[in-house]
Amino acid sequence: MSAVIINGNEIREGILADLREEVAALKAKHGVVPGLVTIMLGEHPASVSYVSLKIKTAKGLGFNEIQVSLPENISETDLLETIEKYNRDDRVHGILVQLPLPKHISEQKVINAIRPEKDVDGFHPVNVGKTLIGDTTGFRPCTPAGILEMIIRSGINTSGAEVVVVGRSNIVGKPIAAMMMQKGPGGDATVTVVHTRTKDLSYHCRRADILIVAAGVPGLVKSSWIKPGACVIDVGVNRVGEKKDDKTGRIIPLLRGDVDFEEAREIAGWITPVPGGVGPMTIAMLMSNTVRSLKRSLLLI
Repeated sequence: MSAVIINGNEIREGILADLREEVAALKAKHGVVPGLVTIMLGEHPASVSYVSLKIKTAKGLGFNEIQVSLPENISETDLLETIEKYNRDDRVHGILVQLPLPKHISEQKVINAIRPEKDVDGFHPVNVGKTLIGDTTGFRPCTPAGILEMIIRSGINTSGAEVVVVGRSNIVGKPIAAMMMQKGPGGDATVTVVHTRTKDLSYHCRRADILIVAAGVPGLVKSSWIKPGACVIDVGVNRVGEKKDDKTGRIIPLLRGDVDFEEAREIAGWITPVPGGVGPMTIAMLMSNTVRSLKRSLLLI
């Protein structure tokens, strides 16, 4: 029997519908809406596409969305001053700077410059630390938060489960491991993190009741690496070519995950597709963090 497909688009729409109602209620009762600033340097096509989707989603929820487009050659000092301007603006509840940044700008300096209470990406060291210790007053990184939401909403039991995370990035691997070790819903798991220096990756993957793959290697995980009935979360979004859309005539990228999907779906119990799995959840959780930031500023949480 084929695996149950965990549809990120459907789960996202449910989350956004709830947020839309929440934003409307906050506006009606308190006269304010979430303010989100997105800062983008240059015109990198992938960044432009992703930022455009963030803007569209925020506006669709009733946010006050402020788009700041800066030249790619802007100085680090000027960028930091721009961030500080919005740090001081009480109408702004979330600030995000689209990554990656030009080589002449320190990514860590930029992340550190955003006040933790407005860091809705969840990258500031304060929020990373809170994620590690399970302090819910911080913002969790959006992609791991989306992964956990998918697992919980799909009814997958994590308590006592063997979880294997392939990849040790600061954005996905490390935070999702920390989150699933915490006590409570989506947690209480036994977590193993593996990476490029791990001996016998396939052995560890085969132990997993829940396998989360964020390696950035197309088709890395084969069906033989998957425990029958396991939940497989594929975070990889790898561009492996392009094709012409039959309806629009536009050239669109061909995307492939880190898991051999067609074979893996015949072994796994649950699996996320690429595209349409984890990807849609990241922006949904960004919006959720921004609403939480507004509520915190109003002392509602």
